[in-house]
Amino acid sequence: MLKRSRTKRLDLNQLASYIVKEATGEELLNKAVKEGKNPAAVLLGRLGGLKGGKARAIKLSAEQRKEIAQKAAKKRWSQHEK
Repeated sequence: MLKRSRTKRLDLNQLASYIVKEATGEELLNKAVKEGKNPAAVLLGRLGGLKGGKARAIKLSAEQRKEIAQKAAKKRWSQHEK
């Protein structure tokens, strides 16, 4: 039996508006202002977050990346033993 989506589908204009707001960061800024945050700080934090993982991966040596990956795998699999 087919499962029906419970979410309301957006019409074409609503979808276009949503895409523009997401691409420009307008939605993110509106949310930040409502929560009492500084919009400039929110944008800078997002910018740093987008760059962070790639920059960190470049700086790490192959051995360091291997150690981090092994530690993460151990942590993931140790939760299944309980």
